[in-house]
Amino acid sequence: MRVLVVEDEAKLADLLRRGLTAHGLDVATTGQDALEIAPATAYAVIVLDRMLPDTDGLQVCRNLRAAGVNTPVLMLTALAGLADRVDGLDGGADDYLGKPFALAELTARIRALARRPGGSREAVLAAGDLRLDPAARRVWRAGTEISLTAKEFALLEVLMRRPGEMLSRFDLLEYAWDETYENRSNVIDVYVGYLRAKIDRPFGGHSIVTVRGGGYRLDPAAP
Repeated sequence: MRVLVVEDEAKLADLLRRGLTAHGLDVATTGQDALEIAPATAYAVIVLDRMLPDTDGLQVCRNLRAAGVNTPVLMLTALAGLADRVDGLDGGADDYLGKPFALAELTARIRALARRPGGSREAVLAAGDLRLDPAARRVWRAGTEISLTAKEFALLEVLMRRPGEMLSRFDLLEYAWDETYENRSNVIDVYVGYLRAKIDRPFGGHSIVTVRGGGYRLDPAAP
């Protein structure tokens, strides 16, 4: 498996080079370099920094997609707000990881992206009869479109990106609410209730499962 890392910070690029020794690795330090290198090699995954010296990594991602490069893109970003994450996914990225990050999580996400059939990008997330389109910001169940608020959508998206996996309330809070949000006591429980009222109860489903003492998980087999 060969990975392209687009990162201008020398220390971080060196850390990634040493941490990803199990993979073939190329490093580009500018967006222009990435646009020249990426189409010429069949990379399994592109790890792309959002903030590059010559351009925004988001624009690099858009340009890669416009050029027909469909390699899965994992975007690294210090911009942790929900709007920034939404922009990244809408701009063609397949996943994102906020800085600072654990190297073990980065490598796990790279492996997950590389496992996609043919290295293809995942256009629509699916769990049972539930469908979520990250780019179009739309959700359907059993063919019926469901209207969600931005927070409800963000919460459902992270659950659908990790089906069957227990996510703590802290995990969900970090994804859907930015670090300035103060009322952290029961907001996840409240919004899970909102989601269940929209995506489960009207359809007789039980997709979002409470893990006692832990958090929540999405049951991909739930009707």
